[in-house]
Parts: sequence; structure tokens; C-alpha cells
Amino acid sequence: ALVSPESAEKVAAALLSATPTSLHAEGYAQIIREASIRRQLLQASSRIATLAYNQGEELSAVTEQALATLQAAVLRETGDSLTSLAEALAQATERIDALSRTTELPGTPSGIRALDVHLGNFQPGALYIIAARPGQGKTSLLLTCARHAARQNKKVAIFSLEMPTAKLTNRLLAQATGINVQLLDTGKISEADWGRLTQASQDMQDLPLFFDESPALTPAKLKTKLRRLLLSTGKLDLVIVDYLQLMQAGRKTENRTQEVGSISRALKALSIELDVPLLVAAQLNRDVERRASSQPQLSDLRESGDIEADADAVLFLHQPQPQPQNPHQPTEILIAKHRNGPTGAVSVLFHKSSTLFSGVGV
Repeated sequence: ALVSPESAEKVAAALLSATPTSLHAEGYAQIIREASIRRQLLQASSRIATLAYNQGEELSAVTEQALATLQAAVLRETGDSLTSLAEALAQATERIDALSRTTELPGTPSGIRALDVHLGNFQPGALYIIAARPGQGKTSLLLTCARHAARQNKKVAIFSLEMPTAKLTNRLLAQATGINVQLLDTGKISEADWGRLTQASQDMQDLPLFFDESPALTPAKLKTKLRRLLLSTGKLDLVIVDYLQLMQAGRKTENRTQEVGSISRALKALSIELDVPLLVAAQLNRDVERRASSQPQLSDLRESGDIEADADAVLFLHQPQPQPQNPHQPTEILIAKHRNGPTGAVSVLFHKSSTLFSGVGV
């Protein structure tokens, strides 16, 4: 049958959009690999069942064959993860040589220069905890980091369990324009503000920033969502979760402390598996408010000491002298733990109305 040129173009466009590209080859390969491993495990279980039903075979021989069958299937999944010192040294030398040829720090920047110098940027495979009591600006700092990273063409995924995407978007617009976020939430803005808002929206619309506001998020669900996102983006440079204590383990535990501990361990493992920096907000318990000194301590992390153990870095937001009437609240980012570098404090300003964090003097 004859087809019009317009129809032919539509068919060609549809075929192109449906055809896998080399950009996502790694993601497709991972799907095929996982499917293959599952088939191997099913085949192994079938062979073990056949062995178990064979009454004519000695039990010791059955056990030995079953173990060998299972090990062969499991080895396909685990692969050969051992690396010799010679290989590790060669890789380290290549990595150091590549870093020596650039003035920029590796990893994903936060947008606060002093913090980036302390941390060496947010590094792939690392878990960062940002903790504070409610109202100290945890979400605002997360969005400050996300927006700056996206402006550097870094791909960022934000998983919010507390705040809907509409509210997060308003905060990003407030950061970009300086307009009071409460005015954006109510729509009561001036004509001049409308012009700034429209321009900011146009400037931001192509930023590689992705939102997910799914409730009852578990580490397993998070991993699945990130795998799907990786298939479409090819890469992620920063993953943000707001916040840890609102997540669920997805399996039964004896108490909440064990549940939060299992979540933090899973998040650390996920950052390593996907080779991406994971920036996670966390709540502090009320003990910090009962002490004479309001400066947070690692023991203040709510519900589980495992958070401290699993994190590569723990950052506290601290306002030594709260100033409710000051629109630019002096704040300290306390680096209470840093597995690969120094601890210390970074002075910043929290611009409350625009929900923006900036370095002092910026």
C-alpha cells in the first residue's frame, strides 16, 4: 500500500524513538545479565530438587553435588571481585594523573566553596548525612546543592518523602529569583516579580533535575527507581533523599532502631553499587535542645547509631545565635565526621525567604 510522505515520516520517527541506542547499552546489558542469572538460579534449584529426590544416591554425594551446583550459580552473580595490588596501583596512578591535569575538584560540587574544599566535593560511592532539628534548613540546603549541581550540567535525582514536587519547585524558583517563597506558594506576586519568575523558569527548564515524591520509600524501591532513571539518563551525578527517618526498611525488624540501621546500611551499599554520591537528610533527637550547649553531636542522630557508622560524612546545621527577625540567618555547617578528610565548621548564611544557602560574604 502507498504511504504519504507525512505518514512515512511519522513511522520513521516512531521507529527511531523506540530503537535502543548505544547511550543506554550499559543499562540494557545489566537487565540481560540479571535475567540470565535468575535463569541460572532456577535451573540450579531444579537440578538440586532432582538430586534430592534420587533415593539411590548417598546423602553425602547428593549434598556435595547440590552445593557445587549452587556455588556455580552464585559465582555467576558475584563474579570475580578480587583485584591484585598491581592492578589497583595501576588504576590509582591513572586516576591521580588524570586529576593532576585539571584544576577542578572531582565529584559533584555543593555550590558552597568552603564546604567543597573541606569535603573535596560530593564523591561517587559515598553517603553524606545532613542532619538538624526541624526548621533549620535541611531541605533548603539539599535544594541549594541540587540546583548548583544541575547548573553545572550534573544529573540530579531528588526523592522527597516530606514535601511534594510543587513545593520543591517553588523553593527552586525562590532561590533563582530571590522572591519570597511564601508569595510563590500563595501566588501573590507583583508584575515585576512575574517577569523575574518567567525568566527564571525559562532558564531552569532544561536543567537535568528529576523529582520523585513517592511515599513509603524503601531502599529496594529506591534502587529500582534509580535503575530505571539510569536507563533513560545514562548517568547520575547526585542522588538526594529527604529524609531518612521517613523511609521504611521493607522487611520486618524487631524495633525502629534496627529498621533505621538497616536502611542506612542499604543506602551506603546503594551508593557504592551505583557509584553515585548519596546526600540524605536526617532528623536529630530532642536531646540537643535539652543541653546547655545547642551544638549537635553524633549521638544526637535520631533512632540509630548505625547512621553515624555507615555515613562517610555527617554534616550538622547549627545556628549558634538564632535570629528570628534576621532574613539572613548566620549558620554553621559542622562536619562532625569525615571518613576521608578533616572535620571542622563552615560558616554560611541561610536566606530564609528565598530558602537559599550561600557562603559568608556571597
